Amino acid sequence: MSAHGDGAPDAPWIAVRVRGATDGGAVAAALFAAGSQGLQEERDALLTHFPPGTDAELLRAAVRAADASAVVEIGEVPPTDWTEAWKTRVGAHDLGALVITPPWLAERFDPARAIVIDPGMAFGTGEHPTTRGVVRLMQRVVRPGQRVADLGAGSAVLAIAAAKLGASRVAAIEMDEEAIANAEENVAANGVADRVTVVHGDAGQLLPLVAPVDVVLANIISSVLVELLPAIGGALSADGRAVLSGILREERETMLAVLEASGWRVTEEDHEEIWWSASVARR
Repeated sequence: MSAHGDGAPDAPWIAVRVRGATDGGAVAAALFAAGSQGLQEERDALLTHFPPGTDAELLRAAVRAADASAVVEIGEVPPTDWTEAWKTRVGAHDLGALVITPPWLAERFDPARAIVIDPGMAFGTGEHPTTRGVVRLMQRVVRPGQRVADLGAGSAVLAIAAAKLGASRVAAIEMDEEAIANAEENVAANGVADRVTVVHGDAGQLLPLVAPVDVVLANIISSVLVELLPAIGGALSADGRAVLSGILREERETMLAVLEASGWRVTEEDHEEIWWSASVARR
């Protein structure tokens, strides 16, 4: 259940800091379920923001239900011009063969390798380590002419990256209806609408319908990744690969055990800050 309410446009946003959690994955899942658009790591804490009118006590209860040891600190952020705030916070990220850039910095880069993302309200601007981890790994996975599915596509940044790497057909699957328009705008702005199709719906249900694919990209919280593994395996071609992210480094050993038990092998790993990403193939 969302903790969002109806706040006045000039009302303060809610700032949430969670410290001392023993199960970071569960806390992250609870925050995303409550409506967080993204998390920021600060030493041993997770930070996020919610819009005006959010029920702070519901947020606190949700986090505590996920991890009883978590300390939840809730405050207010003064009204902000978020358009200008984005421009000061969102930069360009050079990631090898590709660069993720907001529109106001795009002219600095070669259009052939630039993924231009309007931050909008969708997760996936290149600011989060999990997005960068997938982009680094997928450059050694996606080949020209391949078919790709991007699960939990958000801004469609990974789907666009796949097309820039030569994929011939990409399905960008996203459940959040509010993210769809932003994703479609980003696809069109990057000139890949002939190869990338944004699809609204549940990844587990839609993935079999776009199969077979050569590559699956999934930057989703670990609990959902585990649920999706059978569908991912069933959708991949015989020599297909998946790139998984959204996994905390403290969850690595658990995820490796799950992958091993499910018939997968890790072919390459990437880590940045507290996050772990991996390319995997079926054994």
